[in-house]
Amino acid sequence: MAQAQYTEDNIRSLDWKEHIRMRPGMYIGKLGDGSSPDDGIYILLKEVIDNCIDEFVMGAGKTIEIRIKEKVVRVRDFGRGIPLGKVVDVVSKMNTGGKYDTRAFKKSVGLNGVGTKAVNALSTSFVVESVRDGKMKRAEFELGELTSDPKIEETTKRKGTRVEFIPDESIFKHYKYRNEYVAKMLKNYVYLNPGLTIDFNGEKFHSENGLKDLLEDNMSQEDMLYPIIHLKGNDIEVAITHSKTQYSEEYHSFVNGQNTTQGGTHQAAFRESIVKTIREFFGRNYDASDIRKSIVSAISIKVMEPVFESQTKTKLGSTEMGGGMPSVRAYINDFLKTQLDNYLHKNPEIAEKIQKKIVQAEKERKELSGIRKLARERAKKASLHNKKLRDCRVHLGDTKNERSLETTLFITEGDSASGSITKSRDVNTQAVFSLKGKPLNSYGLSKKIVYENEEFNLLQAALNIEDSMEDLRYNNIVIATDADVDGMHIRLLLITFFLQFFPELIKEGHLYILQTPLFRVRNKKETIYCYSEEERVNAVEKLKPKPEITRFKGLGEISPDEFKHFIGEDIRLDPVMLDKAMIIEELLKFYMVKNTP
Repeated sequence: MAQAQYTEDNIRSLDWKEHIRMRPGMYIGKLGDGSSPDDGIYILLKEVIDNCIDEFVMGAGKTIEIRIKEKVVRVRDFGRGIPLGKVVDVVSKMNTGGKYDTRAFKKSVGLNGVGTKAVNALSTSFVVESVRDGKMKRAEFELGELTSDPKIEETTKRKGTRVEFIPDESIFKHYKYRNEYVAKMLKNYVYLNPGLTIDFNGEKFHSENGLKDLLEDNMSQEDMLYPIIHLKGNDIEVAITHSKTQYSEEYHSFVNGQNTTQGGTHQAAFRESIVKTIREFFGRNYDASDIRKSIVSAISIKVMEPVFESQTKTKLGSTEMGGGMPSVRAYINDFLKTQLDNYLHKNPEIAEKIQKKIVQAEKERKELSGIRKLARERAKKASLHNKKLRDCRVHLGDTKNERSLETTLFITEGDSASGSITKSRDVNTQAVFSLKGKPLNSYGLSKKIVYENEEFNLLQAALNIEDSMEDLRYNNIVIATDADVDGMHIRLLLITFFLQFFPELIKEGHLYILQTPLFRVRNKKETIYCYSEEERVNAVEKLKPKPEITRFKGLGEISPDEFKHFIGEDIRLDPVMLDKAMIIEELLKFYMVKNTP
């Protein structure tokens, strides 16, 4: 066998935009089509907004205007504007930015000088415009390549920066921005920056009470066990309450304005410190899980030059606050030990409600302990025999793996459907959980049922969510059932299970419905898969004369070779979303009680 030559000709250097385009995942996480809140198109938007937020934090510009129409995104702030002579460099030269000067941006999130360069490189069109002191500088790019660089000109426009971009559809296939995800991101920005107004397509977002507003907007007053405890310090803010109906813990955590959806050192310290403070306050060594059961809370801290575990900054790795301050853990612990303890002493009626909740949780845990032990043994045995779960090679807990955000569990019903998905999946990131028949209607049932029911117990074990959402093994949970009445029913029963016992899975955007084609329309030259009657009509029109039309009745009818199209690059997912105004209990009562017509 001839040996491959290795010479100087094999060595090449990629320029900045080539590298970003070749390895976009390194810069913006997963790509996706916009059906998931952590898809790349939202990271592009976030990178541009982060710069506007930094201006607000520095006291420049109280309003940000955002317009998204079809594929075009426009973001305008009224800050100081990029220094005119550096406009081109700031959006097209790596390691160039104003945040290296820590005097100007002591607690900024975007310290690596990559943000807007990634947006520029991954957009078919990128325009930046800066206005300062009655002068304006504009530059235009295509795929990161400078196409127009006019001279600085006089202007009467208000100072600030405007960025307009169109994400590249060859990278973000069939993408569309979902207003719900954009709105959630923008709400987080205003909760963390009281006094800021963000105008999104004419709708205004504003907050005066920070994280207190976040919790109030995310749960109903009826579900709060007690009024929100809202505590603020120099570099820390927390909001805490307990839910009357929710079983598991729910955390919203932030570092320097960045939503750390995968937690990190600050969230771990917060969970630990709540337990420590409560134990010391009551003088009882309560179990940590009993103290935190049903907690709904938020924490925001500011850290000098934070270290994140990925470019998308969803998990904090820093252990130090910086600037000569104590460690993150010690800082959060000292704050809660003083502030939360003081609050509970001043509000004995709230302390009493918390203690009652802990005692109740302890009682329930002890009642369940025997069942849980048996259930764990069953789950272990089942996974050894590999009957229900065909796992993937990557798990969410492996923070070093760039593909952790892509990990997906397909929940499917029947041997033929799960067989097709298993044969056609990406074994690195996609796992399959096979249901046997229709799951139980869990509405109104206690947590005990999760352990006694084999399907639910094994599903919970596969997801690894018994104790905390932090341990969730798959970022995307996809219900893959037939598009018929039975499939719809199974879908509803599974959604009921998650709403009843793990609602934060849905609140945090992890649950989806897999869309599979209803028709295949083909002739000798081309095959078109159609997801609706309208698409079928268009396909028949396109493939004249009389093409062959197949109506798929179920997932089991689709061959593994064909299934690759539907769960690969062209996967179509519908996110399961909860409306803010929707009370879960009322929703389930309406749809899932017995004899509902």
